[in-house]
Amino acid sequence: MPGSSDRRQPIVAILTLLLAAITTAGCAAGAPTIPLPPEGAAPDYQLGVAYPPAEGIGIVARDRGAAPVSGAYSICYINAFQTQPGELDAWPADLLLSDAAGAVVRDPAWPEEALLDTSSASNRARIASILEEWIGGCAESGFDAVEFDNLDTYARSDGALKLHDNLALAADLVAAAHEAGLAAGQKNAAEDAATLRERAGFDFAVAEECLVFDECGLYTAAYGAHVIAVEYSDTGIDFARACDEPSAPASLVLRDRDLVGPGDDAYVFGVCGPLPAAR
Repeated sequence: MPGSSDRRQPIVAILTLLLAAITTAGCAAGAPTIPLPPEGAAPDYQLGVAYPPAEGIGIVARDRGAAPVSGAYSICYINAFQTQPGELDAWPADLLLSDAAGAVVRDPAWPEEALLDTSSASNRARIASILEEWIGGCAESGFDAVEFDNLDTYARSDGALKLHDNLALAADLVAAAHEAGLAAGQKNAAEDAATLRERAGFDFAVAEECLVFDECGLYTAAYGAHVIAVEYSDTGIDFARACDEPSAPASLVLRDRDLVGPGDDAYVFGVCGPLPAAR
């Protein structure tokens, strides 16, 4: 006949499971909620020059060196997969992608920017350690989110980089952003939006020229209403007509390619419909 200690074992196991469930629920309830960009809010894209946004603008993206906008959802821009203009020498030379001849591989559209070499785990760890400091700086400055640009360097590396290389780094960066209390935004790489959302854990997307290239649906399929679309005036896009496109994300802005400020003759800015009154 089993002893009384044997009869208590199932009860102890059940109590242990109940305690674990209560503890887990308590931790989940106490975990901070990371705010996502407000759905359908009018955005401004200010990576070149930071200036006071128009009244009623609800989302503003700025470079990591700028201050966030008080009263708007502020996104901190980080060029995460290639160097910023003027910052090439700030990166260790062995973290820059080189071709077979030993020359640094540059973005053909932005030749001042060099691709980072994400092809090895050791490189990715070192790149992440640098970028994590920038992410922390965005959080300390008071931004709500961070967008990681040039996820698609694998597409212009002549095969030296693969999607899984950048995906592995992206997952680390998203985790670092979440740890800092920031939402994490995918930038471009429309064809891989579903994979990046599912496997890297991105929360929203910033999509450049998705209407021009008929890619908006790839983003909205992955992120729903949490897509911020930027179109550029030099493409000749009919922006008023674009606003009526069924595939157009609700948060849509027209900007000049160089993202200059309002005092510049080249400045272009437009949103769909009238801006709401400032809160």
